[in-house]
Amino acid sequence: MREVSIAPDPLFQTVRKVIIDTLDLPGPAQRFTPESGLFGEIPELDSMGVVLLLTALEDRFDIHLSDDEVDAEWFATFGTVTEFIRVRT
Repeated sequence: MREVSIAPDPLFQTVRKVIIDTLDLPGPAQRFTPESGLFGEIPELDSMGVVLLLTALEDRFDIHLSDDEVDAEWFATFGTVTEFIRVRT
């Protein structure tokens, strides 16, 4: 039986890199999957980290995020941030 490989999601990889670089997270990037928790699980994502991350995402994806769009739910995991960005690009 042949193994089926799933192509990596380029948007997820880019979002993951922005998160890792912005929050200066240690370890290999591959340890962070779409299911990896963010808000409440990564100490670097404090109030200043949120502001830095929002700015970095706006700059990287050339989007503007209004205050009423942003809530804690989309910071739940790496995957929820990716989906939030996906619908805005």
